[in-house]
Amino acid sequence: MALRIIDHGTDEYKQMVNLRNLLLRKPLGLTFDKEELEKEKNDILLGCFDDEKLEGCCLLTATGPKTVRLRQMAVVSGLQGKGIGKVLMQFAENIARDRGYTKIMMHARTTAVGFYEKLGYRKTSGEFEEVTIKHYVMEKDL
Repeated sequence: MALRIIDHGTDEYKQMVNLRNLLLRKPLGLTFDKEELEKEKNDILLGCFDDEKLEGCCLLTATGPKTVRLRQMAVVSGLQGKGIGKVLMQFAENIARDRGYTKIMMHARTTAVGFYEKLGYRKTSGEFEEVTIKHYVMEKDL
């Protein structure tokens, strides 16, 4: 398992977009548009690879001088529950900390709240709907 930062526009990035589209967008009848993907040039793009095959990914988007937002967390179906998400989250937290951020926040799907709580995140909002799915704002101080 290799964790690394992905450069926007590379073959690894294309794998990342495909995985996110397959797991997060397509089931909701949604797709990415060019403008949305273009904005990701400013994000920290993270991936977990086995050889050169992407197994999990997420993005960190700066929302303030000391806060980043975790977005688009995805792990290949069939590999969930095998520790990839946990390792990827630890990597994301370390990268954020190394870059001077002191807090990570996210809009977590209700189905993923337990996963994030085990990693020390706490709900900081009531339930709300986003992209047709129930979410909570969750945060963790680094």
